Amino acid sequence: MAQPLCVLIAEDSAADRLLLSTIVRRQGHEVLTAANGAEAVALFERERPQLVLMDAIMPVMDGFEAARQIKQLAGEALVPIIFLTSMTESEDLARCLEAGGDDFLAKPYNPVILAAKIKAMDRLRRLQDTVLQQRDQIIRHHDYLLNEQRVAKAVFDKVAHSGCLEAPNIRYLQSPYALFNGDLLLAVFTPAGDMHILLGDFTGHGLPAAVGAMPLAEVFYGMTAKGYGLAETLREMNAKLKRILPVDMFCCATLLSLSFQRRAVEVWNGGMPDGYLHCVESGVRTPLVSRHLPLGVLGAEAFDDRTEVWPMARGDRVFLLSDGVIDTGNADDQLFGANRQIDSLFEEIQQALANFGGQARDDVSMVEVGLLEPTQRRPPSLVYSDSGQSCPLDWSLSFEFRAATLKRYNPLPYLLQLLLEVHGLRAQSGALYSVLAELYSNALEHGVLGLDSSLKRDAQGFARYYRERGARLAELQEGFVRVHLQVVPQATGGCLTIRVEDSGKGFDVERVLARPHDSGRLSGRGVSLIRQLSSRASWSDHGRSASVEFSWEAQA
Repeated sequence: MAQPLCVLIAEDSAADRLLLSTIVRRQGHEVLTAANGAEAVALFERERPQLVLMDAIMPVMDGFEAARQIKQLAGEALVPIIFLTSMTESEDLARCLEAGGDDFLAKPYNPVILAAKIKAMDRLRRLQDTVLQQRDQIIRHHDYLLNEQRVAKAVFDKVAHSGCLEAPNIRYLQSPYALFNGDLLLAVFTPAGDMHILLGDFTGHGLPAAVGAMPLAEVFYGMTAKGYGLAETLREMNAKLKRILPVDMFCCATLLSLSFQRRAVEVWNGGMPDGYLHCVESGVRTPLVSRHLPLGVLGAEAFDDRTEVWPMARGDRVFLLSDGVIDTGNADDQLFGANRQIDSLFEEIQQALANFGGQARDDVSMVEVGLLEPTQRRPPSLVYSDSGQSCPLDWSLSFEFRAATLKRYNPLPYLLQLLLEVHGLRAQSGALYSVLAELYSNALEHGVLGLDSSLKRDAQGFARYYRERGARLAELQEGFVRVHLQVVPQATGGCLTIRVEDSGKGFDVERVLARPHDSGRLSGRGVSLIRQLSSRASWSDHGRSASVEFSWEAQA
């Protein structure tokens, strides 16, 4: 049964006012009465009735003005106004509606018609109340979700942007299609002071597309900090995404490893648009083509972590972009990337997009990176949870890595973590990792695999060198690399000795050591780097054994 209403009757005729009041009360409603429009407005403002029966022609204030003021006072709430009138002209009736009336009741009054109109107006009033309540509920829910998203985005941004995106060698542009960005751009320094960069594009955009970004960033930052290379990091990221993402989600990605010391860039592209390596001297732009499926698609056995390596010189730039750039559409529904050669770099692409005047249909990301100068390399300091007072001070260990291990395992992160248990070595972690990496790389590539570094005399030879490295490593059946570590305490601190031996043919140590340093050469820089970063370095057994020392002073 419908709830009784509070009905305001505004009628200047006392007889009609009494008649209407009697009819309405018999229908079970409460009645308020007014003799003119001004009284009706005052009563409405004080009592807030739910329905109004309004005579059109009244003294002091007519029904038209009273209706306008009552509608203004009611605001968003629907207070139906039924005009009581004997007027029959269309213009007069239209004036009633224009003033805010919702219906008419012709004189003389029919109780049955009046009851039906009150019920119909009450249904409309209740429907409006329901709509307003649902709207307010949606607004509250929307605000709640926005607040949740803002909190989640703040956490996401802290994780995703905790690396070195503000480094002077990086320029980037990101324009998310929604609050959350489905494109992920990460950059972080390695322990050796080099840099890893990831540009990823998850399926879709917004919050669903950003779900996989947190675990991906965690693996990327964590494994890079431990000294793992692209191959190991790629395998771990792929395995994690394969495990946690639904089958219809994946992450297209391009990963770069910029080696400032070797002046080279290592590239893996899985499903992203072609990037470019721009050589400033020749003007040549080498495409960095996608040769792999996206992360999270293949299982561990089928996943391909092979990379390409290209030399870089001072001023050379690597340019990457997401497909949101290519898929930007203009008013004619033409795509920016359709029938267009995307071979421009940062400013050219930005200007071309502005001239194109398109509307983004997906997250848009672009990044351009180059080499850092030695004075600009500032890898973040590692944070340790222990005091260093319980570190090992007098010990030695030896490892021998044979063919089956050399083919698929990188021991450098493990060796670095082991050495950094020695408190005195922590301040030299970057130099320590660089020397370890160079010693191991020389032993493996030139010793065990027998590669000739003179292959790296130009860009094509550089790429051929690393292709040959991959092929020989895959076919490796015998050979070894031995690593001996010895830590000895001294009166003023301590000394670490690293000795690396390999099963190769060796090299002419005297000739290599006598060779003048050439910063422009693409090969043969490893020996000078080792001598520069360590306290002492020497080679024996025709170059098959290298020994370096790191010393440190005891802290007060």
